Amino acid sequence: QVQLVESGGGLVQTGGSLRLSCAASGSIIRINDMGWYRQAPGKQRESVAGITSGGSTNYANSVKDRFTISRDNAKKTVYLQMNSLKPEDTAVYYCKANLVPGGTLWGNNYWGQGTQVTVSS
Repeated sequence: QVQLVESGGGLVQTGGSLRLSCAASGSIIRINDMGWYRQAPGKQRESVAGITSGGSTNYANSVKDRFTISRDNAKKTVYLQMNSLKPEDTAVYYCKANLVPGGTLWGNNYWGQGTQVTVSS
């Protein structure tokens, strides 16, 4: 069974930093694109950052120059380094991976369980 397990969320003051991790486990043939999303209360889920299998990255304008997405293919893990945090970054953060599990011929999307990030003013 394929799982994505997130860690690293918590409470931080404005201007602080956090690093989120998301590790994939199970029978996996290939991991394609990976990304981070967030959802604040009363708001729709939005894309924060993405990274392709080749390492190309993209960011939402609201986090560009503050957040950095990276991946370690050997560890099957994607990271989100968050610096200069603001109260408006408060949300539940979810990782997503498009991957090919064992016994499957094409990629499917898998989601982590979510981790709470709270930035106090």
